[in-house]
Amino acid sequence: MAVESLPTERFDETVLGNDIVVVDFWAPWCGPCKSFAPVFEQVSDEHPDIKFAKVNTDEESALAGHFGIRSIPTLMIFREQVIVFSQPGALPKGALDDLLRQVRELDMEEVKRGSHPHEGENQEDTPNP
Repeated sequence: MAVESLPTERFDETVLGNDIVVVDFWAPWCGPCKSFAPVFEQVSDEHPDIKFAKVNTDEESALAGHFGIRSIPTLMIFREQVIVFSQPGALPKGALDDLLRQVRELDMEEVKRGSHPHEGENQEDTPNP
């Protein structure tokens, strides 16, 4: 199984040490989480170059709070340490496969520029509000 449990103390090193990290925030009592688990595991087996991890929100409540997790399951995807996707709800396999295809195709330079839209611009060219 390519999915690993992700405790708070290993979260940063996991995100920093992998190009793409898919995190499933879940809880053992959550029915939709249990239904989504086999899909998550199957997709993880098909994408060995991507890190798949699960955060048990009952055990890691501070981490869940840090990311504002209010609904589970919530899927969060990091690429180059940037959150590129975050959405509550279980996804069918086809949707998750398509989502991973889109994440792989992202132009991360453009994504990073988008978070700082005026970076590198000449101050004289920037209109004053």
